[in-house]
Amino acid sequence: MTRRFPYPGLGYCEAVVSEGLVYAVATDPKLGADVEAQTRGTLAELDAILARTGSGRAGLLQATVYLADISAKARMTAIWLDWIGPEENWPRRACVGVALPDGCLVEITVTARVLDGSR
Repeated sequence: MTRRFPYPGLGYCEAVVSEGLVYAVATDPKLGADVEAQTRGTLAELDAILARTGSGRAGLLQATVYLADISAKARMTAIWLDWIGPEENWPRRACVGVALPDGCLVEITVTARVLDGSR
């Protein structure tokens, strides 16, 4: 069974759960002023999405971080390290410099395991 968590009217989902895996994407809904603020906002949004899908940081398997300015990677990573927690939470992670929509500095996609068994 596949469960979708759509963005109403936009033609895509913030998350899809299928066969015990969560596929999710997050950005900072407030579009903070700098990469640090947007990383914090994106990670908070990701926490909420993972909770809605029955997962969490401990379920993370893979993450791809898209940055509008790849030179901001170290600043983003500092926030990530505060957020991710103990080594057992650490996913395989990649960072890529890309063109993002106006004002968006960070987008993160993840694959995670469902943790609560009910989804």
